[in-house]
Amino acid sequence: MDTQRRFAMVAGETSGDLLAGLLLQAMRQRWPDLVASGIGGPRMVEQGFDAWWPSDRLAVRGYLEVLPKLLAILRIRNRLRERLLAQPPALFIGVDAPDFNFGLEADLKAAGMRTVHFVCPSFWAWRPEKVEKVRRGADHVLCIFPFEPALLAEHGIASTYVGHPIAHLIPMNPDRAAARRQLGLRDEDHVVAILPGSRASEVQYLARRFFAAAALMLEARPGLRFVVPAVPALRERIGQLAAASGLGDSLILVEGQSHVVLAACDVTLIASGTATLEAALFKRPMVIAYNMNRLSWHIMRRKQLQPWVGLPNILCGEFVVPELLQDAATPDALARATLAWLDDPDKANALQARFSALHETLRRDTAQLATDAIEKVLQG
Repeated sequence: MDTQRRFAMVAGETSGDLLAGLLLQAMRQRWPDLVASGIGGPRMVEQGFDAWWPSDRLAVRGYLEVLPKLLAILRIRNRLRERLLAQPPALFIGVDAPDFNFGLEADLKAAGMRTVHFVCPSFWAWRPEKVEKVRRGADHVLCIFPFEPALLAEHGIASTYVGHPIAHLIPMNPDRAAARRQLGLRDEDHVVAILPGSRASEVQYLARRFFAAAALMLEARPGLRFVVPAVPALRERIGQLAAASGLGDSLILVEGQSHVVLAACDVTLIASGTATLEAALFKRPMVIAYNMNRLSWHIMRRKQLQPWVGLPNILCGEFVVPELLQDAATPDALARATLAWLDDPDKANALQARFSALHETLRRDTAQLATDAIEKVLQG
């Protein structure tokens, strides 16, 4: 092995930073002398990553929402490409962020650089055109869902199912009582976790309606407690919206700690995204919601290939939890759907068993499988 391995990585937002941080931890265990740099967040930095740009510079979702940031994002990608081509690393690993990474990976691969993409794009759910971009850009894809390698093989793309690293991070039997003690909650409290997203655009479109729904729930069930884990960059804005909601002492706002909050809650009202899978692995009932710019919504709906949007429903192949999207995500509907889980403990228990089986499916020796695949790419 080289005396020092140089890797470049790009992760584009909170969920990508989490996945990349776990991958980096596994890579460092296998190659203690590795050096990794590029675009990343705090989880990656904890593993010794040199972040030339922070990952939140790329955190935007939607079509129209990206326009104000597009020039700045393209400028970052061009500068990163020039820097990597001038000093090529042994390997480039793009972690999710497909709109940013695929074009970059294609350029680097064309220049002779080895490339790996971590997290197969959900071309099986929507945006089927992505699969051709994967073929052009990635020498190998690390897949986190078990059905993906066979689909990629149909398109001649090499891949490995490595399991989902978060499935190891989250215990099979989360300690609800300990999590509640950590948050200052009582065992007998009925607790609703509110997760309005990790992007500014998500908070803009979801937070007010989530808090309005919480106010309706509190009116129907006095004594409910609400906990909101806010990413540090958005805590002030979420705090302002929470303060205006009239929930008072019924609501607790914490910085980060989303896993503690999910472990502590009875049910969660949650933005569609990676956090819904984390909630499923914590075996918690949920109501998945999303709202975005209307034109972006219509564009996205036309690309949708499956009836589900939320990852728990996609992976289970049916609507095991409700999805209230766009105009359907009214405060009244959100409140009623969330309270329904508290009113039907038998249904909640059945869901817990379903999510336990899902957890077992996603729990693999990710560190070994992923680094084995990376080693093969390095060896050519």
